[in-house]
Amino acid sequence: MEFNLADLFEHAVEQYPDREAVVANGERRTYSELEERANRLAHHLSAAGVAPGDHVAVYAYNIIEWAEAMLAIYKIRGVCINVNFRYVADELAYLLDQAKPVAMVFQRQFTDRVAEVAPKVPALRHLLVVEDGTDPAEADAAALGALPYEDALASGSPERDFPPRSADDVYLLFTGGTTGMPKGVMWRQEDVIFALGGGIDPTNGQRVDRPEDLAEKGRGGAGSFFPIAPLMHGATQWGLLQNLSKGQRVLLIDKFDAHGVWSIVEREKANVIMITGDAMARPLIEAVDEPRPDGREGGYDLSSLFAVASSAALFSPSLKEAFMTRLNVVVSDAVGASESGANGVGVAVKGQDAPDGGGITIKAVPDSVVLDDDLNPLPIGVIGKLGRKGNIPIGYLGDPVKTAEVFRTAPDGTRYVVPGDYARLEGDGLITLLGRGSATINSGGEKIFTEEVEGAVKSHPDVYDAIVVGVPHDRWGQTVAVVVQPRDGTEPTLEAIQEHCRTKIAGYKVPRVMRIVGETRRTPTGKPDLPWALSVCTAE
Repeated sequence: MEFNLADLFEHAVEQYPDREAVVANGERRTYSELEERANRLAHHLSAAGVAPGDHVAVYAYNIIEWAEAMLAIYKIRGVCINVNFRYVADELAYLLDQAKPVAMVFQRQFTDRVAEVAPKVPALRHLLVVEDGTDPAEADAAALGALPYEDALASGSPERDFPPRSADDVYLLFTGGTTGMPKGVMWRQEDVIFALGGGIDPTNGQRVDRPEDLAEKGRGGAGSFFPIAPLMHGATQWGLLQNLSKGQRVLLIDKFDAHGVWSIVEREKANVIMITGDAMARPLIEAVDEPRPDGREGGYDLSSLFAVASSAALFSPSLKEAFMTRLNVVVSDAVGASESGANGVGVAVKGQDAPDGGGITIKAVPDSVVLDDDLNPLPIGVIGKLGRKGNIPIGYLGDPVKTAEVFRTAPDGTRYVVPGDYARLEGDGLITLLGRGSATINSGGEKIFTEEVEGAVKSHPDVYDAIVVGVPHDRWGQTVAVVVQPRDGTEPTLEAIQEHCRTKIAGYKVPRVMRIVGETRRTPTGKPDLPWALSVCTAE
């Protein structure tokens, strides 16, 4: 049996038509309502000339139309393109030049940027504008020839009468990472479903046998899952797609705001929230004990919440401990990458320090391995590169050189994806993740993993956030530097940070350079802006 994203959603619609599927910014859709609107948009796009394999961009915050558009695109075997809403015109032009979409769905507030870039994209011939309260006179989408989104839906049939789909239909995700311009990671839909979409249970490694099995998982009832990062980010896309395939309810927030998140958890009785590391975790845990903006007394009712999951960015041990202690929830890291899918899950334990050598330890899925440079599996205790075999991507869109570097074939014919993360096999199916190779500091021949140092620095009570980089050193080649955003009213010194870190990590890993900033720079998904941090640390 073949696994396809649109098919999985439709299986869930058949079993749970009246369940609420998505709640976003006051808008609500049941499974049958989401299905009808996605069908209408799919028929409209098809009538507008969008063919199987064509790319359609979605340029919006977390609005309910994002979910409708993505499902509609998959229903007609198109390829959904995620657009970073923070991009300036040059970055957006680069992305669209790489993706070559034939159509775009965008919020009206982005009209001026679309107007600047769209003429430079020859393939782009069809635009749909979603109303968001922006004054049409100030953002004249009609001048671009953009059709109102609701008019497009009205013109399309509500019927599900699409031709058969394939496991080979493409899922494409543009990933920004921490350095460089975005890269498009291409997957067969069946492979990405097993790598990221619940086809393999990361807690026990079991694979589902039939597409319908995922929908059957919802028979026990509907929980409420709340992925907080932008839908342009893979973690939230899969938080949405995986839970929709299981008949669950997904909550969305258009822009991150800690008090806004807790208000939604309280109002909608969310059971699980998914964050992207410290950039969200720290303001969230601090907002729990701050006065409510609405003036209500007594704090938030978070009794429905039983788990906090993090993905894609460092989640410091000190913050995990704070969540477990303050909220009495299960805390876990879902470890993986856009290029590899889920490598496994690590569940935090109260009072448990990180293993020697830093990092987090996960229960790995069966296809995850630790490899040497020649793609040989390494024994327990030896540091190597984290890899995955089995259900892995096709490669990078339009980049055969990078594809050959990351997607490699071993002498025995096994194909691996090796994104560059260092790891160590611990035995009993456990792997400790140490950090991305491109960010690893080499000081006098010693490898220093920046995430480990960041965790130590951020456990200092005067530090709100920190980004660690390696800077040039005449003797050691590189030395450890850190950009620190202090807590309000504090003035941490390098000496104080060093003294604290020596109780957490070995002396050679302790920062030798520190720069204080008003605010650290991170991507919308919580990843550090490494080029910026390096420029701050090397500035005279």
